[in-house]
Amino acid sequence: MSEQAIGISLLLGSFLGLLFIRIPIALALGLSSVLTAVYLGMPLMMIGQKMANSMFSFTFLAVPFFILMGNLMTEGGIADRLIRFADVLVGRVRGGLAQGNVVASALIGGISGSAVADVASIGSFMIPAMRQRGYTSEYAVAVTVTSAVQGILIPPSQNMIYYALAAGGLPLTSLFIAGYVPGILLGVALMGLCWWMAVRHNHPRGESYDLRSGLAVMAQASIGLFTMVIIIGGILAGIFTATESAAVALVYALFVTLFVYRSMNAQQVRRVISGTLKSLSVVSAIIMTSSAFGFLLSYLQVPAMLSDGILGISSNPIIILLLLNLLLLALGLIMDMGVLILIVTPILLPIATSIGVDPIHFGIIMMLNLGIGLCTPPVGLSLMVGCGIGRVSIERTIGTMIPFYLVMIAVLMLVTFVPSISLGLGNLLK
Repeated sequence: MSEQAIGISLLLGSFLGLLFIRIPIALALGLSSVLTAVYLGMPLMMIGQKMANSMFSFTFLAVPFFILMGNLMTEGGIADRLIRFADVLVGRVRGGLAQGNVVASALIGGISGSAVADVASIGSFMIPAMRQRGYTSEYAVAVTVTSAVQGILIPPSQNMIYYALAAGGLPLTSLFIAGYVPGILLGVALMGLCWWMAVRHNHPRGESYDLRSGLAVMAQASIGLFTMVIIIGGILAGIFTATESAAVALVYALFVTLFVYRSMNAQQVRRVISGTLKSLSVVSAIIMTSSAFGFLLSYLQVPAMLSDGILGISSNPIIILLLLNLLLLALGLIMDMGVLILIVTPILLPIATSIGVDPIHFGIIMMLNLGIGLCTPPVGLSLMVGCGIGRVSIERTIGTMIPFYLVMIAVLMLVTFVPSISLGLGNLLK
C-alpha cells in the first residue's frame, strides 16, 4: 500500500474505531489526527496551529451569543408564550394542537437556532398536552420532532454558522436569508400533512380565543419575537453584522427575561450562563479538532478522490445531486449533525460547485439533509429527546413517522432542484 492509502486508512479507521469504543467525538477527531500526522512525519506544531486558527474567526463569535440568547429565552418562559400564540393563530382548525405545534416550532426555531432545543422546550409542554386531547404519544412525538427541523433552516441557525466556517467564510447574512423560504415551506408541508391526518383520524379542534384574550397572548409573545426583528432587521438594514446582531439580541433577551417577563433572577441567569459555557467548551473542542481532521483529509487528497469517484459515475448534474443527497442522508443516520458539517463540507462543497451549484444553495441542501438525520435512528438526537419526553420507544414511533419522512424528502427534492426556493429571497432583497 502507498503512504497515502495507509494514511487515509489510519485517519478514518482510528476515528471510527475510537467512536466504536465510545470515545467522545472531539477526542476521537484529535487522537486520529495526531496519529496520522505522526505517521506522515508532520510536525505536531502544524496540527496545533490548524486547531488554534479555527478559533480566530469573527463569524465564530456569533455562536456563543446565539446559544446563550436561545437558552435565556427558552428558560425564561418564551416557549410557553409562543406556544399559546401559535394556538391563537391556528388552534381553532381541526387538528389545531398539532398545527400549533408546527407553528410554535417555527417561532421558537427563530430564537433558539437548534432543533434539539426546540424538541426539548416545545415537547415538554406539547407532547403531554396532545396526549390529553386524544392524540397518540407516537403522533405527538412525530409532529414535535419533525417540525423542529425548521429551527435549523430559519435563522439564527447555529449549524449555518458552522457551515459558513467550514466553507471558508461564506457570508452569514446570505445564508440566514436563504433559510427562510425553505424553512417556511417545510412548515407549510408538515401543516398540510397534519390537516390530512386530522381529517382522516378525526382529531379534535384546539382551543378558541376571544378577541381580547387573543390580543393579550399576541402582545406577550411579540416581546420575545422582537428578538427575530433585531437579528434579521438589523442585518438587512445594514445596522449590524450577523455577529453584532447576536450580541445585541443577547442583551435584549437578558433584559426581557429579567425585567419584562420577570421569569428569571440573577441566580438562574448564572446557572444558564454556566450551562452554556459547558456546551461551548464541547462545541469549541469539536471545531478545533475537526479543523485538524479536515486539514489531513485535504492533505491526503480525499476530497479530490471522492470528487473523481462521484463525477466518474455520471456527469449529469441531476444524478450527482441525487448522489450527494443520498450520501448526506446516509451520513446523517450515523453521526452528529454539527460534526458532519465541519468534516464533510470541505469535501462535498467543491463537488457541488463543480456542477454549478451555488455554495449558499448547497448549504441549505446540507442543512435539510442532516436535519432529517436528527429525526432518524440510530443516532437521531431530536428523535431520542422526543421519545424520552413522550415516554415511548423509538421502534413504536418510527411507523408513525413514515408519512412525515416522505413529506420532508419531498421538500428536500424541491429545495435541491429548484434553487430559487433558497436563493430567490436573497436575490430579491439585493
